[in-house]
Amino acid sequence: MYQTHFVFRVLSMLACSILALACNGPLKKQSSAELPQLVKTIGNPVYGNVQCILEDQSGNLWFGTTENGLYQYDGKSFRRYLKSDSLSHNNITSLLEDAKGQIWIGTELGPCLYNGKTISPISIPLPSSQPLNQNTLYRKKHTVFNMIQTRNGKIWLATIDGVFIYDGKTFSQFELSPSIKGFLSSNPNMERLLEDRDGNIWFGGRTNDGVYRYDGQNITHFPLEYLNQKGATPRPTGWAWPQCQDAAGNLWFGNWGGAYRYDGKKWTSFSTKDGLNGGVTRIIQDRNGQLWMGGDAETGLYRYNGETFQHFTTRDGLINNSIWAILEDQAGHLWIGTRTTGLSHYDGQTFTTRSVYQSAPQRKP
Repeated sequence: MYQTHFVFRVLSMLACSILALACNGPLKKQSSAELPQLVKTIGNPVYGNVQCILEDQSGNLWFGTTENGLYQYDGKSFRRYLKSDSLSHNNITSLLEDAKGQIWIGTELGPCLYNGKTISPISIPLPSSQPLNQNTLYRKKHTVFNMIQTRNGKIWLATIDGVFIYDGKTFSQFELSPSIKGFLSSNPNMERLLEDRDGNIWFGGRTNDGVYRYDGQNITHFPLEYLNQKGATPRPTGWAWPQCQDAAGNLWFGNWGGAYRYDGKKWTSFSTKDGLNGGVTRIIQDRNGQLWMGGDAETGLYRYNGETFQHFTTRDGLINNSIWAILEDQAGHLWIGTRTTGLSHYDGQTFTTRSVYQSAPQRKP
């Protein structure tokens, strides 16, 4: 009798639970409009990029934009930093968190350092022997294209004025070769840096053929197969940006025609013939071992499982098909920065828009 009564009570409780769920309905997923948004207010709605993304040790996300400054997202709201907050410039070109937890902010007018409370501009002294940049449009700019901290604690900065090394006290210029061309400058420079597991530093820039490797003593130049840039009149391009080193130890590079993989002995190119139809500005490897590649000029986003490429575009929910930044956060979700200062979030199933344009309020005369 007791057993029958007990079973009846369990069934009754289960029926009530099911009824409650039916009445309340399934859990509602938040729409894009209900989620915190990166709000663009400066400039033309269709101009600008989210061009660099960083997740710091505390789990905060940082987004650098072309003209709308720097955004910090703590999971609840976005906070924006501008020139009025001591940034050197509102064009944020690169981001780095150092071993001390300080955020290095690369801008169009040099680096800044955020110590968790305040932002301080940093001046990189140029050698007195350095010639004046003959490109008058960029003569007064000191753009920091990329920054890395190597295993010995030194910070390397690829800038429009050249490559510099910061040892914690002073900056010194690292000279690759006088024959190296400069991007936006008549002086030699590089745009992208990468340290591999063996401690080699790799360099790449849009105005140079191939890539360069520094092993601590010698610099080696690696010419690359030319890939065709997408367009009405395909243009062969043989430069490359160092991107990442995957779990197997392969190094990955991207350019306007596709991507390259270097296994330490052999170079392999990936382009239209392999299902990668467009240029590649960013490559990352996620925690599942899959590679994500995004590119400018309406390339969209690609996922590569080692055999085939899967393509994602605005038809799948991306905010824009021209991609300049990709990051996987601690939760395993992707954040994708695009043109039009766009930001998309991908949870493995759905792309959600996380940015919006709002015209700045007009000042009263």
